[in-house]
Amino acid sequence: MQRILVHCTATKEDLIPRYQSEYASGADLKADISHPVSINPLQRCLIPTGLAFQIPEGYEAQVRPRSGLAYKAGLTVLNSPGTIDSDYRGEVQIILINLGNETITIQPGERIAQIVFTPVVHAQFLHTDSLAGSDRGDQGFGSTGT
Repeated sequence: MQRILVHCTATKEDLIPRYQSEYASGADLKADISHPVSINPLQRCLIPTGLAFQIPEGYEAQVRPRSGLAYKAGLTVLNSPGTIDSDYRGEVQIILINLGNETITIQPGERIAQIVFTPVVHAQFLHTDSLAGSDRGDQGFGSTGT
């Protein structure tokens, strides 16, 4: 397993992300809130994490939903995956949306999302008048069947 060093500031020590198992790819992010926040069905909410990162050049962080919250409560990260670029130094905040049928209450310090670090590849775009053909061509949504 490859490891990278990511510097992190936190408003509280217990907010620093932790992996919950030896081979977990995502580390949990917690809500840095002083009181419970309720999110009604179809409502979105911006939840602070109290964290800022110095991500190494050539990497990005992706914020993803926690599968248990998504399955059990319908709570997910709206812009999933949320992207944190290596040159961003501000606080990471999570855009949550409640896609369930019940109001969900987020408690202070609750694990609300996960963060994954991945390498970044930049494309060099070359303008051309046509593209090489393929078997699929321009057939889009649903064209490959179920």
